[in-house]
Amino acid sequence: MENLCQHNQQGFQWTLINNRWHTVFIYRRRRLTVPSSPLIILGSGYTARFLWPLVADRSPKVFATSRAPEQHLSYVPPVQRLRFDLSQPDTWGNIPRDADLLWCFPATPIELVRQFAATLTGSPRRLVVLGSTSAYDQGDSQEYPPPWISENAPIDLSKPRVQGEEYLRREQRAIVLRVAGIYGPGRNPLDWIRTGRVKSSRKYVNLIHVEDLAAICLAALERGTPGEAYNVSDGTQRTWEEICLTAEQHWNVRSPQSASTQDTGKRISNAKLTQDLGYTIQRPDLFSELTLIKDL
Repeated sequence: MENLCQHNQQGFQWTLINNRWHTVFIYRRRRLTVPSSPLIILGSGYTARFLWPLVADRSPKVFATSRAPEQHLSYVPPVQRLRFDLSQPDTWGNIPRDADLLWCFPATPIELVRQFAATLTGSPRRLVVLGSTSAYDQGDSQEYPPPWISENAPIDLSKPRVQGEEYLRREQRAIVLRVAGIYGPGRNPLDWIRTGRVKSSRKYVNLIHVEDLAAICLAALERGTPGEAYNVSDGTQRTWEEICLTAEQHWNVRSPQSASTQDTGKRISNAKLTQDLGYTIQRPDLFSELTLIKDL
């Protein structure tokens, strides 16, 4: 197998495999603001699998947590696995008090979020929390296309996870990343269409490739302003109708049925992310990425 590589200045690598060029994004590592602090990934699920290769070179001061580390963290060296379960306070002591934290699971229930956060007070650290764009409250607006949503838009504090995210942002100075729908290897929107999880409709959808999200987590740790929120989306407006039509035309993937809905969806602005964090989305073209994912 012939395997040749070329690079450009944007962080991409083109790899020639079997006479075909494949595009691979290479995240250019930068030193974090506090490289001497331990880094803990709280809740090591899907995103953490793509984050780990970017932070593993901080070993042995980087750790990943799980409720069952032996079962779910096979990609992490045993000495860097920690057991942590928010619902079991006896595991909270496994987290070093001076660590930078990447909180990768819903911050709920609020009572336990408060109690756990109280055990971390008094230590210099940075806290990044993965939230969701579902936090935004559109009310009864039927405007179409829907307006672009910035971080200043109203949020729905009746939602338990939003309560937790906002407590951590306001009281613990957490940097909250309000993340759009995550896709990538193992999370293919074509499968969502094929199984009927999503249907063709005029509803707008916001997405982010998991490798962009992993790199944005590090950008937030390094350059994010404590107490601020950042929208995380590739910034490209699409409707499920457009995505479903392209899926049928290019990959013969059909949605079982169309959806008649008055839901306009959202259009999430990532201007603050790109301007304040200086991050350039590396995988903005959903349809090119679907081709790569399909070939995996």
